[in-house]
Amino acid sequence: MAEFRERLILCCQSTFPCFRDPADSSPPIIVKRNDDFTNPPSRELPTTPVEKPVYIALYDYTARTEHDLSFNAGDKLEPLKKEEDWWYARGITGISANKEGYIPANYVAPIESLDAEPWYFPETKRLEADKMLMSQENENGAFLIRNCESQAGELSLSVLDNGKVKHYKIKRQDNGYFVSRIRSFFTLKELVEHYSRNEDGLCVRLAEPCKKTMAPETHGLSYNTVDHWEISRSSLKLLKKLGAGQFGEVYEGIWNDSTAVAVKTLKSGTMDPKDFLREAQIMKKLRHSKLIQLYAVCTTEEPIYIITELMSHGSLLEYLQKDRGASLKMSDQIEMGSQVAAGMAYLELQNYIHRDLAARNVLVGDNNVCKVADFGLARVFQMENENVYEAKEGTKFPVKWTAPEAINENKFTIKSDVWSFGILLYEIVTFGQTPYPTMTNFQVVQQLPKGYRMPCPLNCPKCLYDIMSDCWKDSPADRPTFETLQWTLEDFFDMDISSYDDANRY
Repeated sequence: MAEFRERLILCCQSTFPCFRDPADSSPPIIVKRNDDFTNPPSRELPTTPVEKPVYIALYDYTARTEHDLSFNAGDKLEPLKKEEDWWYARGITGISANKEGYIPANYVAPIESLDAEPWYFPETKRLEADKMLMSQENENGAFLIRNCESQAGELSLSVLDNGKVKHYKIKRQDNGYFVSRIRSFFTLKELVEHYSRNEDGLCVRLAEPCKKTMAPETHGLSYNTVDHWEISRSSLKLLKKLGAGQFGEVYEGIWNDSTAVAVKTLKSGTMDPKDFLREAQIMKKLRHSKLIQLYAVCTTEEPIYIITELMSHGSLLEYLQKDRGASLKMSDQIEMGSQVAAGMAYLELQNYIHRDLAARNVLVGDNNVCKVADFGLARVFQMENENVYEAKEGTKFPVKWTAPEAINENKFTIKSDVWSFGILLYEIVTFGQTPYPTMTNFQVVQQLPKGYRMPCPLNCPKCLYDIMSDCWKDSPADRPTFETLQWTLEDFFDMDISSYDDANRY
């Protein structure tokens, strides 16, 4: 029995090191346990390191405030906090390395993405590709890949060859991409690399990608003006007067000693600040590449300031009148019309009415880029000049641009904007000539209901005049939509080669 008891104690001690013989009077031995199931020791399991997202800068950016981060195209950055339009980021390489600050989100792209490729210009139109590739910055063989205008989902390769731009369709199949059916590639990058090594049937071997010289507009002046866009007048300097119109004077200015802007000073007493702010809240949310972006306002005292992006060549009206055909060709004029139609098609989609569409309210930048301006201001502005017609007490219109139903019944719709667009096309094709040049405002008001329409201008293609005539239909419902006007005008330039194999047999 004693032997059995001893063996039992040994067994218990081997299993539970802190077990004591009840008959043992010596001090207990404290044993530190490593298998405490109530509080087990933490174990470091092998983990896969989480890769931090890395972005590459597509354009140079110079800080506009002390909280911004400057960087150059090609710098790598890590976003630390992403908001809609401005991100807080840390620089990894280049001039921004080991620095933190806000960056415009549309200036960067994921480093391994298609958007990061220097030759990828997805939203570029065919005519825009022609202009960009033929600029002095590019050499023979410069190229870009863009979305095809004629077929959604397809891509086009545009290449500079001895002063001319050639366009090829890039087809897509389950096994990848191809220009010629005899050779396909899993990725666009592989396709570019192949044709960069040899022509293999193209007009020329691909060289350097087209230069990205024009950075996109940032959304807002900086991260802290996106939502709080009433800014101090002291942050603005007016440099030179650019022009004047029915809404006020326009100046080239600089904000925060860092950013070139346009400043429109509205005539004192012509607009209720509350009405304007109500409209401006809507205007600021409207974003499109063919609409002037509203950056900020100053409304605490008169005159009210409207701060927008700066367009280098001023109003389309002045631009046309200065050129008079010296450099602008009919293809340029039609392209200008298509750009305006694109901006208006966006407003149409947003159920928004311009109310004063005319060449004076379209601005021009480099490479004949046109953007619609002053949308919505006519709603809250009391017009006072010789070019308006008062149909009813307190209701005034720029009569030669205004649809009959708007003049006679005060009915403004997107279809009355379409009428005005037809007049704008007349201005474009005549290099800024005043509509109805031989008639007074009163005569126009009297003759339009009788069916009078302006005749086809000199040197205007019939197809373009037909578009104007469609815009001037008596019934608003019979007039085309801006979406239709946009693709109709763009179709003049839709001349992509149908396929590589059809045009380049070898």
